[in-house]
Amino acid sequence: MGEVEAVARLFRAVRGTCLPYLPALHTPKDDLAFFRGQVFVQCEVWVAGAIDGFIAFRTGWVDHLYVRPECQRQGLGKELLAVAMTNHAPLRLWVFQRNAAAIRFYRAHGFREIERTDGSRNEEREPDVLMEWTRI
Repeated sequence: MGEVEAVARLFRAVRGTCLPYLPALHTPKDDLAFFRGQVFVQCEVWVAGAIDGFIAFRTGWVDHLYVRPECQRQGLGKELLAVAMTNHAPLRLWVFQRNAAAIRFYRAHGFREIERTDGSRNEEREPDVLMEWTRI
């Protein structure tokens, strides 16, 4: 299996386990097409371990940061986020309001909340938070 396929599978697995409240809007085939045709084209993608986590970022934005549940709290997310923070500032990202663990993680790494929405602008229709980090 190639890197794109492994990242798409990890994305689906982590969302299913850690974000069970999100609706299933896409098939695994859709996920693969999205990562192959958009994420890996528009973003810089870094992986950790044997693809136990990944980050996809571009100038000014972190689009995805996912770590396998059994590998969380071991520094992989911190390591991946540091790559983006080293290369880009400021950085913004969206996180679902119900994802309290992610919000705590980003706050611990210097991100601050700048906007809350009702979810009407995302495809999941799930309330979210826009967070931002700037280098001091």
